[in-house]
Amino acid sequence: MPRLADVEADVQSLIEAHMEAMLGVRFLASEYVIGCADGGRIDSLGLDENGAPVIVEYKRGTDAGVINQGLYYMAWLVNHKDVFRNLVRDRLGVTAASQILWSAPRLICVAGDFTRYDAHAVREHRRSIDLVRYQYFGRDHFSLETVASVTGRSAQGERERRRAAGEPLRRKQGGAMSELAQAVDEVLVGLGGNVTRVQRKQYCAYQRLRNFACLIPPQQVKVVVYLKVAPAAVDLVPGFTRDVTGLGHHGTGDLEVQLRTEGDLERAQELFRLSYAAA
Repeated sequence: MPRLADVEADVQSLIEAHMEAMLGVRFLASEYVIGCADGGRIDSLGLDENGAPVIVEYKRGTDAGVINQGLYYMAWLVNHKDVFRNLVRDRLGVTAASQILWSAPRLICVAGDFTRYDAHAVREHRRSIDLVRYQYFGRDHFSLETVASVTGRSAQGERERRRAAGEPLRRKQGGAMSELAQAVDEVLVGLGGNVTRVQRKQYCAYQRLRNFACLIPPQQVKVVVYLKVAPAAVDLVPGFTRDVTGLGHHGTGDLEVQLRTEGDLERAQELFRLSYAAA
């Protein structure tokens, strides 16, 4: 039977020790003290796969205050960018600090459960918020389940998204590959109701809690997607799928899929589903 943690700190310690595997977030700090008149401690700070700042707040059971508490900390974070940038530089290096995605900071709330009012509340905010339910099964098994996930949109972030993914892309590329990229987008978003997009200049990431696909802006003769599928588990086909483990590329994922036709998109959909399920 599923059960709650004995204490909140047990959940926090477990997730912080495996944050990248569980949440797709690189761990930066625990119980981070914020410097403001009212004070407070951010449970966990991190940086996600796309370079977005992440605040993680934990509650043992159901707690109506967890969202508001996290949003309070996020307001502090976006008003103290230099402090966070310095933390990233010290922990992850200068390159990571220079590529922080400030248009899409995230709040992840991990709790024993949430109410329907919590799920509704996150949809009323402009911020990116994930509500994640944890459960213990016996002594050795632990699960995380996304209850609600919303991608926030600041005015600046929306302009950047349109500039990177919309009109300029179509004007510059145009034609069949642009249409194929739009079809890929529709398929990836349609894999589930909890899929969110995160736009960077070099790619568009598709997330559940973690990235499961990264779509590169269309090239002249092909569209490239990177997936979180183990290349060793796939029969690689030259010109269609490629193992890029250890090779530098934009986005995340070790399986590269090259699409040139609608037929390629059809045969890629099972790979898309595998990657979505793994995330």
